[in-house]
Amino acid sequence: MRRDEAGDYVSGCAQLATLLEVSAYPKPGNVHRLKNFPSTRYEHFLAGSVAISPVIRELAMSGYDVGIGQKTWENVGVGSKILAAVEASTRWQSGGNVNLGVILLFTPISIAAGCALKDGPLDMKKIRDTIKILPKSTTPIDSINLYKAIRIAMSDRVLGRVEELDVGDDSSLERLNREAITLQGVFERCAGRDAVCREWASGFETTFTKGYPYLFNALKSSGDINVAVVDTFLYLLSEEPDSLISRKKGRKAALDVSGKARAIVSVGGFGSKRGREMTLALDRELQRSAGLMNPGTTADLTAASIFLLLLEGWRP
Repeated sequence: MRRDEAGDYVSGCAQLATLLEVSAYPKPGNVHRLKNFPSTRYEHFLAGSVAISPVIRELAMSGYDVGIGQKTWENVGVGSKILAAVEASTRWQSGGNVNLGVILLFTPISIAAGCALKDGPLDMKKIRDTIKILPKSTTPIDSINLYKAIRIAMSDRVLGRVEELDVGDDSSLERLNREAITLQGVFERCAGRDAVCREWASGFETTFTKGYPYLFNALKSSGDINVAVVDTFLYLLSEEPDSLISRKKGRKAALDVSGKARAIVSVGGFGSKRGREMTLALDRELQRSAGLMNPGTTADLTAASIFLLLLEGWRP
């Protein structure tokens, strides 16, 4: 596959993955095709999905360049690409942060997929092996640009405050540079409190060993991409309390929501009659919070799982 073809393939898969994820309904507590939040609407997510596609294409082509020996990992500019994607998303819609988590999860997958496509058909193991290498090969400039991107996308209220390397503290940027802290170092520090950070620190453990396999089997079983995506979302939510809910409403609230998702999975998921009733009821309950009980991080992990499915060749 040529370099430009690799870029087109990966960006096409990424864009479709984000569109399928946000369109799936009813993912309890999330914006979906039948539900908006007061200031963030379904069309804002659609616009954000389209907006980041050119940057995803660049990431894939950069990975391709590394694969053929024309570029080193340090020269990919991971942080600058994350920042560019966030800026593009912000320009194209007015609904606020609609896809920072998706951008962070899709970035290493896109680079690794582009690198692997130089050899032909994609190998999931090869993609994951590359993802494990990438964060360790970044630079402090990548980390600084990551912080800049997060500042644009997220408010202090949603982020909260931490004692070490707080995103909102200007001195953190100086320390990142002074101590040469790579993206690996950044994400290892926040892995205990955020699922997206944990993916980077663990070589995308949840996406590759839980989300993607569950989605693959759910789709094989139901033959319905909407049912499969909702069920994958519910499964991931049942396995791990959502990081965004934890930040907004506390760990106890997040655990409670995960318990309700676990109950739905136990009766057969969204594809079963009882599971469908319970899913609709949970969506109504969480939507009453107007976004405060939004399992947004789980939605991002679901999107990453769809991305892998599409990269491997599945089509609607």
